[in-house]
Amino acid sequence: MANPFILTAKLPPEIQSWAEALRREHFPPERNHLHAHVTMFHSFAPSLLEELKDFVPQVVRQYAPPQAEITGLMDLGKGTAIRLESPQLLAIRGFIAEHFHGALTDQDLHEPRPHITIQNKVTKEEARSLQAELGPQIERRRFAFPALELHLYQGGPWEFLKRFTFRGKERP
Repeated sequence: MANPFILTAKLPPEIQSWAEALRREHFPPERNHLHAHVTMFHSFAPSLLEELKDFVPQVVRQYAPPQAEITGLMDLGKGTAIRLESPQLLAIRGFIAEHFHGALTDQDLHEPRPHITIQNKVTKEEARSLQAELGPQIERRRFAFPALELHLYQGGPWEFLKRFTFRGKERP
């Protein structure tokens, strides 16, 4: 089976560098193949590539950069993430999901919880310990996602394919 495509929301540089530092410090190094990111869709079939390359530019031309806020930490069970709130990003995701209705995987049909994973595949105890340590340090911060990015899954690492910068004026 061919590798699927992943659609993410790009973080602004200051949030990206902060989240990258947390990943380097807390993610098991042998599993840290990716940059800090916010996954919108985990798995588009390879047959959808041309449609993605046609539709996503239409979306970003229509919508302004979606606003978001860091609101704390999220317990992933065997990991830790930075919790995000972004009704605008969720509305854009909903618009894309509606377009690709019938072609989404079970994982992408679930209600999304926007987050940036900074630790994964550790013991529950290690995750809870990091959450206790970092929880009081996480400050609420507002930012805007500048773009969406398309990646090809490569069995662990991802291959960056294309960035789609938000250019519209409409707020979802």
